[in-house]
Amino acid sequence: MWKRAMLIGMTLRADARRLWRALRHPDTPTWFKGGVVLAVLYLLSPLDLLPDMLPVIGVVDDLVLVPLALRWLLGRLPAHIVAPAASTPEA
Repeated sequence: MWKRAMLIGMTLRADARRLWRALRHPDTPTWFKGGVVLAVLYLLSPLDLLPDMLPVIGVVDDLVLVPLALRWLLGRLPAHIVAPAASTPEA
């Protein structure tokens, strides 16, 4: 179980780095930046797909939907934006 949690954590860190580098790239399309803003607003918004009052499911939807949406957005970026972000060494 700990190995799986570590793998998920490493994946999220790598996606966060790719996301940050893609947002700072000068050729990043505006639809990508808008999608990221919408994902962050969904995370911070009191209106959810499933209300947070539900014991476990209310929080899990935020923890699952936002990373999936961000990964989907990262997957649709042009190759010349994603390639430099993926090839740079980790800090």
